[in-house]
Formats: sequence, structure tokens, C-alpha cells
Amino acid sequence: MSGKERDTHSGTETTGHEWDGIKELNTPLPRWWLIVFYACIVWAFAYWIVMPAWPTFNGYTHGLLDHSQRENVAAAVNALKMQRHAHESQLATASLQRIQNDPDLQQFALAEGRSLFGDNCAPCHGSGGQGAHGYPNLNDDVWLWGGKLEDIQHSITVGVRSTIADTRQSQMPAFGHDKILSDSQIDDVTEFVVSIAGRPADQARVHRATKLFADNCAACHGASGHGDRTMGAPNLTDTDWLYGSTRADIRDQIWFGHGGVMPTWAGRLTPEEIKSLAVYVHSLGGGE
Repeated sequence: MSGKERDTHSGTETTGHEWDGIKELNTPLPRWWLIVFYACIVWAFAYWIVMPAWPTFNGYTHGLLDHSQRENVAAAVNALKMQRHAHESQLATASLQRIQNDPDLQQFALAEGRSLFGDNCAPCHGSGGQGAHGYPNLNDDVWLWGGKLEDIQHSITVGVRSTIADTRQSQMPAFGHDKILSDSQIDDVTEFVVSIAGRPADQARVHRATKLFADNCAACHGASGHGDRTMGAPNLTDTDWLYGSTRADIRDQIWFGHGGVMPTWAGRLTPEEIKSLAVYVHSLGGGE
């Protein structure tokens, strides 16, 4: 006979502990649970022995298998580099036209360029190159600095208003902020830009702004407003607007002269990677 008390409701022995009239039942753990628990303990000890596990003063225990995930990753990266070496060597000496005309080399460049674009360009231009407010759409045929392969390669290499001396450089004056033009004159120029873009505009203001545009804007955008790629001046007669197409957007641009920055990728990417990236961007739909 067991000397321990049994619970009258469940028939289970109690532990002898009681709190405020509540008695603790001595319910054993399921046998399967105990087996799994002890097996995990045995597995843990075995893992400590065969795998790297414990830190030491000058490193860590390497275990009987001397396994290193870091060395495995390094080996995989080196194997991938060796696999790509032949194509990378060809990219180093191939012209952009040859890459375009060699289906095998072009496919390699497109695959590498797609990966590079996702890692480096997508945060600004979007995962599909669609752009955003202040960031150019790379899918259309509107190019501030030219859309040929060589143009795109050069833009990627030197950037726009970046930190290197030979970067692409353009700057629109802040006509309102710097008080170059008055509020009324900026309103007139806004109507003039709206008009040459083919949209209804206040003709009285357009007439007054004709000389203002010629004196202040035509040097970069051209007398007809078609822009100049040699200095990154946009075409004002189309329907594509980097900073918005409403009157308020156009006026704001004239007032503040916004200009974004594209970093130089020379030094961050290899010349071969820049070639691949140029080929990929050119393939998005707007390449010339």
C-alpha cells in the first residue's frame, strides 16, 4: 500500500504539496516525451564533440569533423568565380557591340546585370527600372544623357553630380529661391513650359514669357525646349517629367531647380560588371 494520499476526483497520487486547499497531483510525464528529452541531451553532447561548438581563448573547438560553414561558403564563392571566369575574361576585352552580337556572352551579361541591378540600382530606380518621383524611368526612351550602350556605360561609371571629378554635371538654377526671377515671371515661364509641352495655357503669360525663356532657359533647353543631352538638359516638349507634370510641379522645379545625385559605380563595381549592368539597363526597353 502506498502511503501517499490520492486525489478523490482523479485517483492520482499527490505530491504532498498544498496551497490554499489546492493539492498538487504527481502526474508523471509521458514516456515518449521523456525518451525524446533524453535523446536530445545525448544528441547535444554528441554534437559538441563532432562539430565546432565551444569558444576558446584563441578560437574555438573544431570538433572531430572539423566542419566550417565559413570555409564552405568561401569555397562555393571561389567555385562560382571559376565558373564565371571564362565569361568574365571575355567581357574584359569585348566591346559593347560584340557583347550584343554574341548570344552566349549577351545572356551571361544580362544575367549578371540583372543581379547587379537588384543589388545596387533597384532601391532608387525600382525593381523593374520603372523609376519614381525624382528617379528616372529606365523602361522608356527618354534619356537625359543618351540611351546608347556607351552612354549608359559612361553614366554608370561616372555617375551624375557624384564625387569624382569627371562626373556628369548639370545644374538648373533655382530661379525663385535665388531671386533670379520674380514670382510673376516664374508664373509666366511655367505657362510657357506648359504651352510648349502641347497643353492648354494662358496665352498672355506665354507671350510675356517668350523673352524670359530665351534669356534664361534656352541656353540649356534650346530655343524650342527640346533639351540638350550633352549637358543633361531635359526635353520640355514631351510628356515625361522627372519631378512631376502638374503646373505646381513645374513651378516648383523652376523655383528650386531640383537635381538628384547618381553615385559613381567605378571602384564599387568592376569594369566587367559595369558592362553587364549597361547591357541589362539597355535591354529594359528604352535603349537606343
